[in-house]
Amino acid sequence: MTTIGVITRGKYGQRLIETIQSKTYFDVISSGLPANLPEFIEDPAEFLENLDLDNIVFKTDILITFSLHPDLSPEIARLAGRGGVHALIIAEGSSHVPVNELDQISKEYGIHIQVDDICCNLSLDPSIMEFTSFFGRPVLDIRTCDGKIVEVKVIRGAPCGSTWNMAKKLIGTPVEDAPALAGLFIQQYPCRAVRGQLGGIHESAKLHKQALISALARELYVTQL
Repeated sequence: MTTIGVITRGKYGQRLIETIQSKTYFDVISSGLPANLPEFIEDPAEFLENLDLDNIVFKTDILITFSLHPDLSPEIARLAGRGGVHALIIAEGSSHVPVNELDQISKEYGIHIQVDDICCNLSLDPSIMEFTSFFGRPVLDIRTCDGKIVEVKVIRGAPCGSTWNMAKKLIGTPVEDAPALAGLFIQQYPCRAVRGQLGGIHESAKLHKQALISALARELYVTQL
């Protein structure tokens, strides 16, 4: 069975764990960082060692970290590489992590490392293909009747669970209103994505709106056959 490791930080990562456990057959192993961390960590290796993290997370197939700290992400990547993790997903904006250092670690240990501000836009890399068959860029299947949404199946959704929440709220919505409401429901969901600027939660809303438009187009095509 595929094992997913999750390094949480306070509340960050908990919703991901709940979604994986409720939507997939994956075995989840987690270990937590304190919610409050020093702004600068001089010796990340020593700092993590003193936290007494459960090292099993560094022996999973795929590791997702919500460390949200530029000093800790590279050391977590090294520990993952040494432990034999196939792929590491860093849930943090690429502008906040040392990308060049992570590239070197990736080459040294042969581990795929992906940095994403929003996890509903994961790339379909072969090393995480099993994970992205469930999670990543949203894909929907929709059924309509009398101009309203009557069923929304989530084929692939956001790891935070926002896609499934949106799907429930869209039931009974007039077709013409559905795309705009899809984006609104995503922005109202308590996702960790950055707010108040371009990208972040706005990009997530755009992806879901487009997924809904595509699903409606397929539904219209099928009903016309």
